[in-house]
Amino acid sequence: MSALPHVPPDHPDLREEPAVESVVKSAVEAAVDSGPAPGLLWYLTEPTRTAVGIGQFAATRSLLRAAPSGDGHTVLVLPGLGATDASTATLRKFLTGLGYDVHGWGLGLNIGPSVGVVRGMRDLLRELAVSGKVGIVGWSLGGIFARELAREHPGMVRQVITLGSPYAMTDLRQTRVNPVYRLLARFYVAGADMPPPEHTRPPFPVPSTSVYSKSDGIVAWQTCISTPNTRQENVAVASSHLGYGYNATVLWLIADRLSQRHNRWRPFAPPPGMSRMFPAA
Repeated sequence: MSALPHVPPDHPDLREEPAVESVVKSAVEAAVDSGPAPGLLWYLTEPTRTAVGIGQFAATRSLLRAAPSGDGHTVLVLPGLGATDASTATLRKFLTGLGYDVHGWGLGLNIGPSVGVVRGMRDLLRELAVSGKVGIVGWSLGGIFARELAREHPGMVRQVITLGSPYAMTDLRQTRVNPVYRLLARFYVAGADMPPPEHTRPPFPVPSTSVYSKSDGIVAWQTCISTPNTRQENVAVASSHLGYGYNATVLWLIADRLSQRHNRWRPFAPPPGMSRMFPAA
């Protein structure tokens, strides 16, 4: 939802602004009138569908035990707007169990591109990349941040996996969190805005997988995809927006993508017997 703007060295850190939580709460009802956003039914059933998804996750753990294991490289997981590292705990625990060196972002509540968030992500990526290129998994707004970090520092990033991230949107009304985002804009560093349209930018510099769902109730799924090429793909799943991090199909997909050998990236192909878990594009 926002490119990462330049932060002056002497700019004050705005993360501690006390009014953030009240601003978020005051914007929730406004999300119902979000213009060309996903259908209202998908939006209103997000909590219920997410709860069902979490229950299904518990029943599919045996399947996930067969997921491809990792090679120990570093993985950074970025949460979505209004979320903290707690929202990605299940995903991070799963990836840690596969053998990766997994890190949350450690920046508290993701309120968008505040000075503290922008500085913190850049500093964290530099710190983690000391031991080698970093794989980044970003959920929703976290995925937009992940892509911007990769554009800024392609030499530090191994690949990017986005989960319901509307990086290709052209209008903030294409997401139902638009009211929240606009109200939180008072906390953002000057220059924060939507990234330039994808078709106007140079080719994405690292391998990327865009995970999206046509039943996403928060962002228009069309904003989460881009033109596929030899290092860029879009993979459809059946998930609510709030449930990506608990969806067994999504977790398997992430494990498969991260398990690829460095510099030998190939598009995703469902393993035998799992093709029905991945809807047609």
